[in-house]
Amino acid sequence: MKTDELAGSTLDYWVARAEGVEPTVDQQLKFCPSSSWTDAGPIIERERIMICWETDHWIAGAAEFANSRKGRIVKGPTALVAAMRAYVMSRFGETVEGQ
Repeated sequence: MKTDELAGSTLDYWVARAEGVEPTVDQQLKFCPSSSWTDAGPIIERERIMICWETDHWIAGAAEFANSRKGRIVKGPTALVAAMRAYVMSRFGETVEGQ
């Protein structure tokens, strides 16, 4: 699955994996960084994720990833979706397998 297309619970699952957690169904219901600033805020701050509005969508890039040769900015319908896609991409690359 393309990282820049992840959304909803699938995106939340991959953010949890990036955080070093193998989430259970119960944990997934409590950890929703793609829609909760409480869950995503600390990640955005710690990872120095850039978020910006661009015409009709949000864009984001993780500092570590943006500085690499593979650096890429990702889009999203919301600031949190864009930021969490950028975070997952910085950890796993352009595609993820499973879940």
